[in-house]
Amino acid sequence: MGDVASPVRQIAYFCEDVRAAAMDHHRLFGSGPFFVLDRITLAHATYRGADSDLVHSSAYGQWGPVMVEFVQQDSAGVSPFREMFAEGETGLHHIALFEDDLEAAVARFADRGHTEAFRGTMEDGFQFVFIDTVASLGHMVELYRPVSALVGFYDMVADAAAGWDGSEPVRVLEG
Repeated sequence: MGDVASPVRQIAYFCEDVRAAAMDHHRLFGSGPFFVLDRITLAHATYRGADSDLVHSSAYGQWGPVMVEFVQQDSAGVSPFREMFAEGETGLHHIALFEDDLEAAVARFADRGHTEAFRGTMEDGFQFVFIDTVASLGHMVELYRPVSALVGFYDMVADAAAGWDGSEPVRVLEG
């Protein structure tokens, strides 16, 4: 995309139950601990250019040097998740990259034939974008700016994994 590739910050899987998927991953790979956010709502979202009311839950944990996310869709209807996975199906949904200039990154992908599939805005104004790279990569790419709250969250997850004794592998976060 430029002279230096952005490192992968996160690998995300779509699943039906984030807690069960996080426990399975932990048992297989020793990843975690996982932090669950239930029923995440967005201030505004668009899916393929139309307004969207996507509600989802996610579990975030550390897997070596990269964050791993499990996401489930809690609302009905079309979404960037359901376009890839039917009811009962699971799999790799996206990788995530930090981009200092979100709009320039979206434009670079568009210049290479990869469209914006979804844009979400959190209550605090933080935005994330899913770019449709499914035809060439088999998954989407999520882009977001490395704002301090996001970087702090990534650091919190990584710090919790450092020296972790394996206890309480799935934890619920509020807010």
